[in-house]
Amino acid sequence: MAGYHERAGLQVDGELIDFIENEALPGLPVTAESFWAGLARLVAEFGPRNRALLLKRNDLQAKIDEWHRAHGSVAADPDAYETYLCEIGYLAPEPEDFEIETADLDPEITNQCGPQLVVPVSNARYALNAANARWGSLYDAYYGTDVIPHEDGIAPGKDYNPARGAVVFAAVAEFLDKAFPLAEGSHKSVTDYVLDRTAEGVWLDIRTKSGGTTPLVHPAAFAGYAHDGPRTAILLTHNNLHVELSVDREHPIGKTHPAGLADIFVEAAITTIQDCEDSVAAVDAADKIAVYRNWLGLMTDQLEASFQKGGERVIRRLAPDRYYTSPDGVEFTLKGRALQLVRNVGHLMTTDAVLDPEGAPIGEGLLDAAVTIACAMHDRLTGANSATGAIYIVKPKMHGHEEVELACDVFGAVENMLGLPRHTVKIGIMDEERRTSANLKACIHAARHRVFFINTGFLDRTGDEIHTAMAAGPVCRKPELKGQDWMAAYEDRNVMIGLSCGFAGKAQIGKGMWTMPDRMAEMVGTKGVHPEQGANCAWVPSPTAATLHALHYHQTDVFEAQRRRHNEATPSLAALFSMPALDPKTLGEADIARELDNNAQSILGYVVRWVDQGIGCSKVPDINDVALMEDRATCRISSQHIANWLAHSVVTEAQIVETFKRMAEVVDRQNEADPAYRPMGPDPDGSFAFQAALRLALEGAAQPSGYTEPILHQMRAQAKSAS
Repeated sequence: MAGYHERAGLQVDGELIDFIENEALPGLPVTAESFWAGLARLVAEFGPRNRALLLKRNDLQAKIDEWHRAHGSVAADPDAYETYLCEIGYLAPEPEDFEIETADLDPEITNQCGPQLVVPVSNARYALNAANARWGSLYDAYYGTDVIPHEDGIAPGKDYNPARGAVVFAAVAEFLDKAFPLAEGSHKSVTDYVLDRTAEGVWLDIRTKSGGTTPLVHPAAFAGYAHDGPRTAILLTHNNLHVELSVDREHPIGKTHPAGLADIFVEAAITTIQDCEDSVAAVDAADKIAVYRNWLGLMTDQLEASFQKGGERVIRRLAPDRYYTSPDGVEFTLKGRALQLVRNVGHLMTTDAVLDPEGAPIGEGLLDAAVTIACAMHDRLTGANSATGAIYIVKPKMHGHEEVELACDVFGAVENMLGLPRHTVKIGIMDEERRTSANLKACIHAARHRVFFINTGFLDRTGDEIHTAMAAGPVCRKPELKGQDWMAAYEDRNVMIGLSCGFAGKAQIGKGMWTMPDRMAEMVGTKGVHPEQGANCAWVPSPTAATLHALHYHQTDVFEAQRRRHNEATPSLAALFSMPALDPKTLGEADIARELDNNAQSILGYVVRWVDQGIGCSKVPDINDVALMEDRATCRISSQHIANWLAHSVVTEAQIVETFKRMAEVVDRQNEADPAYRPMGPDPDGSFAFQAALRLALEGAAQPSGYTEPILHQMRAQAKSAS
C-alpha cells in the first residue's frame, strides 16, 4: 500500500495502515474503523492544545531571556527572579499535601528495587537482551569486566584463565558473605551446599572445610530450589531480590569450585524501558513501523532476533519464567524477564506518517500513544508482562504540570477509544526539564491517579538548564557542570518531593544513566549512592552493568533509606536556580580550545552515526578514545554548551567551524574500521552528518528548548532521500 490512504479524514501512510490493520489489531477487541476514528479524535482534540503549550514554552523562554539581559545571573537577586517566575506563570501554585492514588501496579514497581535498563526498541537484538536482563551471571560480570583488574596472571584471554576464575570465586564469596552471611565462617570455605529433607520440608545445610555444617544467619533467606539433571538451583532472597546458586560439579566451571558452584545468577534489571525516543532514530513512517513492530513482538511474546555468533546462526527470543519449589514443597515461578515499560516521544515533534485533514503532520506523541497502547493490549490477554494488566508509558521532555495534564488526558482518551478501563495506562514522569523540576509536586498531582515513576535525567536536565539560562552568562566547562550546587538540589528535590507525595512502597523514584559502559569498576565504586539516596531504580547501559549494579541494592535497603530521609528538608527553589555564570577571564585560550575540541568531537561522533546510519544510541569514543554511551541527551548538552559560549563571545563562529572541520578528521580516524562509515573530513560541505552537527552548535540557541531533534530529523531525512 504505497502512498497515503484516507482513514477517518486522516491521510495515513499505506505501510502504517497495513501494520495497524494486519499486525497490531488482530486478536484485539478493536476494529480498524474504531482505531482510525479514535486517532482522528485525538488529533482534533489534542493537536491544538499541544501546539498552544509549545507556544507557551517559547513565550516563557523569551521572558526569561529578557529578565537575564536586564539583571544578569540569578545570583544577583534570587528573590526577584523567583517572584518574576511566579508573575509570568513559569512557577505554578504548589498543591496542598497529597498522596498519589495509582492502583494496580506490579511488584516490580512497588516492592522491588533494582537496576533499570533503557534500550532502543528499534533494535530487536538489544530489546531482547534488555528484556532478558532480569537475571545475570555474576561470574560473567566479574570475569569479563574491569571490576576484576586486568593484571598480569589474572587477565582474561582467549581461553578460560583459572587464576582469574579463582579471583572471581573470592569476589562472589565476599558478596554472599554480605548478603547471605553464614552463622559460622565464610562462603569462601564452603565445600557443599546441601538440601536436606525433613518432616517440615527442605532445609539448606552448608558444609565447610572444617568438616561441620552451618546454616545461614537468616534461614528464611532460603526461598526455594530446583533440579535439572546434575544441576541444583538454590534460590536465596534478600531485600526483595533473588539470587540463584547454580551447583553443578559436572560443569566445567563447577568442577573447579570447592563447592561445585558453577555460576551465580542475580536478579538484575527489574524493569526495562523499551525506548521510542532519545535512543532511536525514527524520522519517517518506515522507521516508526519498525519501532512499533518490535514493541508489538515484546507484548505478544513473539519477538525474535537472528544473528551470527561464533560462526553459527543464533536466534534470540524472550526468556522463559523460572520454576522452583519452596522449602515447604509449594511450586512457584519467578519472572524470567524484566517488566517492560515503553517510552513514547515528547510533545515537540510531529510525524508525516499521518497527516491531519489540512495535510499537516500530526503530533508524533499522539501516534505513539495510540499505537503503543494498542500493541500493549496483547499483553493483557496473556499477562506475560504485567500481572495486573497495567500499561506503563514513560513520558519524557514535559515542561510543567499543564503538559503532564495533557499527557494524562491523551492516555485517558486512548483508553476510551480502545475500550480499556480508566487508568489502565500509567505514566512515568521524566523530571528532566527545569520547569518540571521547579513544579514537580504540581506535576505529580496532575498525574496522581496514573503516576508510577519519577526519574531524574541529569543529562537532558543539564541541557535544559543551559538553554533556559542562555542569556544569564557563559556556563562553566562541561566537566564541572555535574558538580554544581543546583544539580545536587535537583537530585535531592526529586527524592524528597516524591517521598512527600507517598511514593514509598507505591511507585518508583529513579536516577539517571551511567554513561561509561566499559568502566564497570568505577560504576561499582560510585553508583551505590543512588539507592543510598532513596532511589528505587537507576539507569545502566547494559545487562552486564545491571548485574553489577544489582549488588548495590543488596548493600542498601532502599525502603529503609527512604524512611531515613523522609523528614529531611527539601532544597529550596533558590538552590535549584543557582547555576552561576562563568567569568571568561578565568579561562585561558588553551582551556577554551580544549573545551571546544571536546564538545565538537562528541557532537560529531554521535551525529555521524545518527544521520548517516540511523543509529540513535551507541558507544561513541570521546576525544581520548574512552567509549561513552551517547544519545540525544548527551548531544544536547554539548551543542547547548557551544551555543552558550558563542552567544557570550567566549568563542567565535570561525573558531567553531575550524574546530568542527579538524575534529571531523579525528572522528573519521576513530571510525575507519566501520565499513558502513562515510568520512566527513574530505568533503564537510557535502556531508549531511557534518552539516547537522555544525548546525546544532551554531543554531543551538534558537532551537526549541535546545532540543536536537528538529535538526537531526531533517538532516537524517535528507540523507535517506539522497542514498
